[in-house]
Amino acid sequence: MDNNFDYTVKFEGVTENKSMSVGETINYVYQALQEKGYDPINQMIGYILSGDSSYITSYKDARTVIRKYERDELLEEILKCYLSK
Repeated sequence: MDNNFDYTVKFEGVTENKSMSVGETINYVYQALQEKGYDPINQMIGYILSGDSSYITSYKDARTVIRKYERDELLEEILKCYLSK
């Protein structure tokens, strides 16, 4: 490693990829929670109300996936879907 500290090194970290839409994310997390035996509705409500990601399982990376969107974005999508029916 170079000991020259006169320049700034740019860190190229992991970029967040919102490859799934909000609706797809909600469905994906719902499925993961269901597969692990949780009540997906109760768990997702707990997450949306509190912001505590421990309500969401890490199984299938669901916790990371859901945190790519703000809770208000999730709620907006749920409300839009509900009202469109």
